[in-house]
Amino acid sequence: MRRLWTLALAVVLAPAVSAQEPKDTAEAGRLRTEIEHRFSQRVQQELKLSADQATKLRATQERFGTRRRALMQQQMARRRALDDQMQPGVAANPDSVRKLMDGMRSGRAEMVKIEQDEDQEMAAYLNPVQRARYQHMRERLMQRVGEMRQMRRERGGTARRPGPRPVRPRPRRGGI
Repeated sequence: MRRLWTLALAVVLAPAVSAQEPKDTAEAGRLRTEIEHRFSQRVQQELKLSADQATKLRATQERFGTRRRALMQQQMARRRALDDQMQPGVAANPDSVRKLMDGMRSGRAEMVKIEQDEDQEMAAYLNPVQRARYQHMRERLMQRVGEMRQMRRERGGTARRPGPRPVRPRPRRGGI
């Protein structure tokens, strides 16, 4: 299990490196594939899946994982654009902010739809207990990856553009 978390950390760090060196994008993809493979093995063991169930689950994970990753990238791009619009001391473009906010909301709705569609597909070959355990395992993995990303940001180890700019104190007016 420790090896799985180490690989997860590598996947979290890989995008920062690949932002600097395009050749490392393949390495990030390889690490993601390895984590997904190990996660699938663990799921198959813990849920006691048959070979047929495991094959179907891998296909579902691949299909919905691709959609989920694409949507997450879109949402991150929207968030960065919204952060750019909301800089202190710079007038935001209301039309752009409205469009970005609408996009964020529709992206969240699409993420819920992906989750529903994925669960419905899994219901055809997993029993309710297996589906619940799978969801719990995936949530825990994603939670752990999020924790690692947060730790990386706190340590200043991010190579990507930082999030919202810090709010700088404005000069006082009127001598107060």
